Amino acid sequence: MVRWILTICPVPIFHECQRCTACCRWPGQVRLAEAEIARLAQFRGQSEREFIEQATRLRPDRRGLALRDKPNGECIFLDGESCAVQPVKPQQCRDFPNLWNFPGFEQTCRAVPRLVSDEEYRRLVHAATGRDL
Repeated sequence: MVRWILTICPVPIFHECQRCTACCRWPGQVRLAEAEIARLAQFRGQSEREFIEQATRLRPDRRGLALRDKPNGECIFLDGESCAVQPVKPQQCRDFPNLWNFPGFEQTCRAVPRLVSDEEYRRLVHAATGRDL
């Protein structure tokens, strides 16, 4: 008797961001690397010290800085329906939802899922995040 084993090869799903800003409205923690602080401060025309004092907070684990939230939990840089720092937004923001997400994110996020080849996925992720897989 011959038994066939069906191997399911997962096809990558690339989530194409629609810039709906839903992810900017969730309370959370956007961690910042030192280089991101410098980039954001320069983009905003501030010294790094001014930027840190006005736009960041100490992370709960006390191992670095994170962006402050508005009182309602939104990102401090959410400006209506757009990101005020889009060209230099933190890597954590660039990586969502393709390199990290959470169960149920699709219920709020309007990113369009597309089945793509492995090669196309790597190209699209690099274009969206600047990261090589």
